Amino acid sequence: MKQIFFVEDDLSLISGLSFALEKQGYQTDIARTVLEARQLWQKKAYDLVVLDVSLPDGSGYDLCREIRRTSPVPIIFLTAADEETDMIMGLDIGGDDYITKPFKLAVFLSRVNALLRRSDHFRRTETLLSSNGIQADLLKGIVSKKGVPLDLTAGELKLLCLFMKNPDIVLSPEQILNRLWDRDGRYIDNSTLTVYIRRLRTKIEDDPGSPRFIVTVRRMGYKWNTTDGSRP
Repeated sequence: MKQIFFVEDDLSLISGLSFALEKQGYQTDIARTVLEARQLWQKKAYDLVVLDVSLPDGSGYDLCREIRRTSPVPIIFLTAADEETDMIMGLDIGGDDYITKPFKLAVFLSRVNALLRRSDHFRRTETLLSSNGIQADLLKGIVSKKGVPLDLTAGELKLLCLFMKNPDIVLSPEQILNRLWDRDGRYIDNSTLTVYIRRLRTKIEDDPGSPRFIVTVRRMGYKWNTTDGSRP
């Protein structure tokens, strides 16, 4: 039975969501504050965290950062904020999805199920990747280039791993968005993806202005290039 951890102070909301999830066979635990969440987190392993951004005693963003230091568990943010910068920050620090209130129950359940399926697939796939002198440990969230650690955000790590798992294959922006963020067209779009690509290039390329690893294929998308002599 999948274990879902709610960190949310709106009792009416979590009551309804918990009931719906339990009808689908999930088990849920609830924390209403950051302090309660920290205490419960130490006692049990969870398959998914549903995390409110604004909590009575702190920020869900800070709690997400703490969780990411020790666990790759999928995290969905729930929030009333719909500013693009807030949403991108949530994804950058380790969130896997972002749902703004109010939302329809069917949409919420669909996103939960999709994220859990993706997580199960992740566990079954290769977790140690190496290409172009770059090594990535997906479970530990550690990336290095020729032995030198790289400081990547969670969003950049997901993007890098997607490329490394699909060497020399052109991926369209739509494929990337759908496979990484279950795109619904509201906050992750082509412009945002371009920013992610540019930032990732500055961290992994020898010359970000003339990238050799993540190359742009005009009018088609992007490709993780291993055929130009850059492979170790």
